[in-house]
Amino acid sequence: MFTATGLRELYAGIAEAFGEMGTEDVRQRADSLASSYLEQGITFGVAGEERPFPLDIVPRIIEAEAWETVDAGVQQRVKALEAFLADAYGPGELFSDGVVPRETVMTSPHYHRVVAGVDPANGVRVHVAGVDLIRDEGGEFRVLEDNVRVPSGVSYVMTNRRAMSAALPEVFADHRIRPVARYSRALLHALRAAAPAGVNDPTVVVLTPGVYNSAYFEHTLLARTMGVELVEGRDLVCHAGRVMMRTTAGLAPVHVIYRRIDDEFLDPVQFRADSALGVPGLINAARAGNVTIANAVGNGVADDKLLYTYVPDLIRYYLGQEPILRNVDTWRLGDADQREEVLDRLGELVLKPVDGSGGKGIVIGPAASPAELDEVRGKILADPRDWIAQPVVSLSTVPTLVEDGIRPRHVDLRPFAVNDGDEVWVLPGGLTRVALPEGELIVNSSRGGGSKDTWILARDAESAEAEETELLLEEQSQSGGDV
Repeated sequence: MFTATGLRELYAGIAEAFGEMGTEDVRQRADSLASSYLEQGITFGVAGEERPFPLDIVPRIIEAEAWETVDAGVQQRVKALEAFLADAYGPGELFSDGVVPRETVMTSPHYHRVVAGVDPANGVRVHVAGVDLIRDEGGEFRVLEDNVRVPSGVSYVMTNRRAMSAALPEVFADHRIRPVARYSRALLHALRAAAPAGVNDPTVVVLTPGVYNSAYFEHTLLARTMGVELVEGRDLVCHAGRVMMRTTAGLAPVHVIYRRIDDEFLDPVQFRADSALGVPGLINAARAGNVTIANAVGNGVADDKLLYTYVPDLIRYYLGQEPILRNVDTWRLGDADQREEVLDRLGELVLKPVDGSGGKGIVIGPAASPAELDEVRGKILADPRDWIAQPVVSLSTVPTLVEDGIRPRHVDLRPFAVNDGDEVWVLPGGLTRVALPEGELIVNSSRGGGSKDTWILARDAESAEAEETELLLEEQSQSGGDV
């Protein structure tokens, strides 16, 4: 919000509004936000306990010019990962051309040979992507990691916006904020476009592990806003290579499954035999071309943090372009020279397991004890392929309301992209996650993090009005209303 010379113009409206409200009014509105989330059941699960997801009342604002770079960079990254997955599970030209070592892909725990050669109906494997970004000391957005398996968090983008527009209506009126309400329609369009060939009116379902999953709130919200059925594995059955849904009127065909279940639990015939969450025979039905699974099985190989280090090369190889969004500098510990350098500097770097998620397993060298550094050293030496190292990046901070007032807290950003086969559309917002403890660099909710509403400003009033009008027309046409 502030630079060395004073208040940034971008936040002038927020600062003025909060000044007029006064500390007590701001606190009351923040408390109202928290209680409304609890009453609505907007929660996440940690160790089996449901907790309200903290939403900070101070929004994060991103100017139009900066967002245009993010939008273009995310689109570029998704297109490159699509091409990589098609190649890795198909002809494998990137291996013969020496772009990525074959071993890097084949040794990933998320590379599944069982889906090799399975071609999606419209060529899309990454229907939904979440690309985690940080803003470095120079103000440049950089990619921290890719999420193209089962990316979550978009429900909070949608609910945060509704809650904030109610909490700060006068502030919304003074800003040209791009809407996020289009997401569910864009996702449904992409899922319907991915239906098997010859299916003109596909049945789409959202497959959830059930009420005990930490993201169950999101599953229910997306199913409801898309107007499709929310199902569990026990609601589906495979018969003669086709997927059917149990209904009160009998079995009904299912053509597209937006699954929110990890690969290993999706089909007990092909993966974990003890899984009660999946659908026996589902992979065979997909291989036969009778059902589309979104996101595609096996996408996790593109989430591998070791593969992440090759994505700039994939962009050059498949798209013939330079990366718009740069990676964070990364050491591959499978390389002997890089490993030796990292082991000499363990106390200065961030060590990450390549298969980690949610901040699990990360060791921040400067904050680690000697015992923790010795432990991670042993793990690296035992299996170097399982680890990468990165410098400690000083994540950008955004003012955040905490107990002792408004203070700077570290944030990241997860933009969401939807691919319908013709274009990659990036939701103009994304999930800003904030590390609420002072000095904390890990922003995940499981580590005490919260979220912020992310305001992407339109370039001008005319473009903002045009986007709002387009959204209104879409809503009216889908509801059958008159324009």
